[in-house]
Amino acid sequence: MRKKLMLLTTGLMAILLLAACGSKSQDDVVKELKGKQDDLTSYKVDAKMTLKMGTDSQVYNVEIWHKDPTFYRVNLKNAEKDQSQMILRNNQGVFVLTPALNKSFKFQSDWPQNSSQAYLYESLIKDIVADKEAKFSQTKDHYVFETKTRYQNNSVLPFQEIKLKKKDLSPVSVKVMDPDRNPLVTVEFEKVKFKADFDKDDFEMKKNMTRAQLGLPAMAGGGENDALTVKYPTFELKGTKLTDEKKIDLENGKRVVLSYEGKKKSYTLVQEKVKAKEAATTFVEGSLVDLGFTIGAVTDHSMTWTHNGVDYMIASKNLSKDELIEVAKSVQAEEVK
Repeated sequence: MRKKLMLLTTGLMAILLLAACGSKSQDDVVKELKGKQDDLTSYKVDAKMTLKMGTDSQVYNVEIWHKDPTFYRVNLKNAEKDQSQMILRNNQGVFVLTPALNKSFKFQSDWPQNSSQAYLYESLIKDIVADKEAKFSQTKDHYVFETKTRYQNNSVLPFQEIKLKKKDLSPVSVKVMDPDRNPLVTVEFEKVKFKADFDKDDFEMKKNMTRAQLGLPAMAGGGENDALTVKYPTFELKGTKLTDEKKIDLENGKRVVLSYEGKKKSYTLVQEKVKAKEAATTFVEGSLVDLGFTIGAVTDHSMTWTHNGVDYMIASKNLSKDELIEVAKSVQAEEVK
């Protein structure tokens, strides 16, 4: 009996020891992530990003390249509409390329350091490390963190759930959530390769523009006969209403000007569809903003972006940057006032 009791006790101790060895605390994992970030030299990642916009969802394939310290290439492609946009950072600056329109914009920006980026691994680590109140849990194969975000308008998307593989701390998924913790942006990482190799010119603007344009339809970006489908913002500013709508024929396209007026808030929304132009890089003042479905630029009094071959601009003297961004994100409804 005594021998059986000793064997049972030894077995329990062994189980407890194994359990202790296999379980790490939140501090242990955060420490490992800091080390992972310090050793991060390069990576290539393929991911799928799903955006919930009202009752609809849009899915994008995202290809991310990073080379230490500051080279980035993020290619966002709509899985259904064969449209793409690319964020590029190299020694010359930060660029946003729209290959179908032969357009490139240059930003004076410290992107991606200035806010959360759900598809950039080192940004996720930074969010985890920065949030001293982050929630932590784990499953058999994964570590899960819930952290605050660092978005410019983080009152709309204040939380995110980050899931990492226990094996190598590589990202599995990210859910960016609203204040009620409903996921509005979901990123699922399908392939992650650390210590990736790159050619010398892989982050050059001209090469990436040319490579992205290969295989595009001859009239990509809209021909001169293409109609401009007017979009109306669904984000409501209290007391602000649509008061005027002007449609203007241009030499090479169409323009619509919407005026929204109110006692305290007012703005103008301009939508313009033009044919693809000769290659030219335009310098853009303002901060680069990831709207989810496209990349835009925000200043104190304006918001600009391009989507589905249409240029958009919001101008206002009394909307905050957060309000400009929210109006821009909501410009999606079809012909509904």
